[in-house]
Amino acid sequence: MTYQSASRAPLAAALLSGALGAAVVLVAAGRTWAEGEAATPVADAVLHVTAGGRDVTGVPSALAIVGLAALVAVFAVRRAGRTVVAALLTLCGIGVIAASALGASDTAALDDQAAEAAGLTDAAVAAVSHTAWAWVSLAGGVLLLCAGLLALRYGPGWPAMSGRYERPGAGAAARPRRAAPVDPERPEELWKALDRGEDPTREG
Repeated sequence: MTYQSASRAPLAAALLSGALGAAVVLVAAGRTWAEGEAATPVADAVLHVTAGGRDVTGVPSALAIVGLAALVAVFAVRRAGRTVVAALLTLCGIGVIAASALGASDTAALDDQAAEAAGLTDAAVAAVSHTAWAWVSLAGGVLLLCAGLLALRYGPGWPAMSGRYERPGAGAAARPRRAAPVDPERPEELWKALDRGEDPTREG
């Protein structure tokens, strides 16, 4: 693998920002984003219901995975391809930010959880509260966005993987070796030549 010269700081910042951002979004998606209480058919009985990040919206986690793949792909492509992949990474960050912001106040998933738990299609949710995990997800989207912008700005000078994997001396090893001359006065050399499949009587 060969590498081109590049500035280390933007490269390190993009890698750290992108990887950390994707991890933050995926962790936040598995946490509770909203909770409340749902009425039940039983008098004065309520159920505590919660909605996780993936219940509210699956967009952030999906975009985090795509963004992480795009971050890796930045080093596998060159020229225009690198710009396209960097733009995809940037869009993933924007998408995570938008979806997380919308999900921060969403109650539809909580209503669905309440209807399922109470067995009523029109179950009402009271005492609704939202946690900070949606905003944590949004922060992860900002990190992905920063990684994408760094890739767009500095990507052309970053190292790239090369497809050349040639072992030193591979060409020489592939060339057939000429048989060493055999001394007819030494019978052991004649036998060795025959074992190798050579004709000891042939002139070199």
